[in-house]
Amino acid sequence: QVQLVESGGGLVQTGGSLTLSCTASGSSVSSCAMGWYRQAPGKQRDPVARITGGGNRNYADSVKGRFTISRASAMNTAYLQMNSLKPEDTAVYYCYVDCTTWTPARTYWGQGSQVTVSS
Repeated sequence: QVQLVESGGGLVQTGGSLTLSCTASGSSVSSCAMGWYRQAPGKQRDPVARITGGGNRNYADSVKGRFTISRASAMNTAYLQMNSLKPEDTAVYYCYVDCTTWTPARTYWGQGSQVTVSS
């Protein structure tokens, strides 16, 4: 069983920066993809960024050029550096680990971190 612990959310003004972190414990997730979704009030949960075990990165169009996802060398921690934040980035950000190479494939979710961007 994998547990995810998120940290780094908070309140920031427009144009500011925040860094989210997500640490997995219980098993090595180096072969798994890690990433974040976000959910604003009254809206569906949408993907934000993803990094595979091989280091390939994908971003939602709305955050390209502003957000950067990375992984620590031990590969069990991921970071989401968020720059030039906008009020529309306000949401609960959920970290996930997607282990499609496992048998059976598993996906684990963090508890969520609130990010609020004031105008």
